[in-house]
Amino acid sequence: MIAYSPNSLIVFVQNFDCHNHSIFSDGLLRPRELVELAKKNGCDAVALTDHDNTGGLAEAEAAAVDLQVRFIRGVELSVSWPSHSPSAETADITPITIHVVGLGINPHDAALVSGIASIRNGRLDRARQMGANLANMGIEGVFEDALALADNKDMIGRTHFARALVARGVASNVGAVFGRFLTSGKPGFVAHQWASLNAAIQWITGAGGVAVLAHPGRYKLSKQEMRVLLAEFRDAGGEAIEVITGSHEKQQYREYAILAREFGFMASRGSDFHGPGESRFDPGTLPLLPTDLVPVWSVLQ
Repeated sequence: MIAYSPNSLIVFVQNFDCHNHSIFSDGLLRPRELVELAKKNGCDAVALTDHDNTGGLAEAEAAAVDLQVRFIRGVELSVSWPSHSPSAETADITPITIHVVGLGINPHDAALVSGIASIRNGRLDRARQMGANLANMGIEGVFEDALALADNKDMIGRTHFARALVARGVASNVGAVFGRFLTSGKPGFVAHQWASLNAAIQWITGAGGVAVLAHPGRYKLSKQEMRVLLAEFRDAGGEAIEVITGSHEKQQYREYAILAREFGFMASRGSDFHGPGESRFDPGTLPLLPTDLVPVWSVLQ
């Protein structure tokens, strides 16, 4: 991966992976195991960005010190964003969930700690309702199965439900479960009010971090709606978007590289790794960023 200095041209090639999960949210590996895998795959730097949780950072950082891998403290915050319909004179607002990664954060910052706690509130109630919805369609006991799979019970989420349904043979893989049951409009989906975009970015930047829009190509938005989101994200203090990520197809690498240039964003690269055999990419195995984009880690300490 090509690293940049603010006052120079290309310096040297590095392999940074800025989006990964552990058992502290919905990953399958302990933080130390994640860092060990990143090291094995040649990562020069790895970030742990658990959903709405920073509990695994200390373990991951200690492992990175032992293994001589640069560690980036991170988090991935859940945000409810209103999707505007530019064609309507009075736009309908349909909230969707987007994710904002914070890189280089101080996990002990009081406002960030409080904000993360506020996002986590209601996860368990949402999970119970998801279980009830699935029971109503004849698939009973999934809440209990999902809860058993969540190492951190406070962070139970859709991925745990997906794994429970795969274990029952309802579908062959986690992606198939999401497509059939756990996305908007499907029988197991339950909407939830997360943080606002402005609040999430303020918590990240207030904690000394850089706000990165995670996997923009994953959101079901029109091109016009995506531009509205990117403009609002930038105006609220967001500084980077994920261009190369496990959630993007090859054609989207080019699409979001173009948008990063247009909107003046730095670019991030992250596998969005959750577990071996479950994620499309292991840490450190993604394609490289386009060389003309400024990588987000160029501004991280």
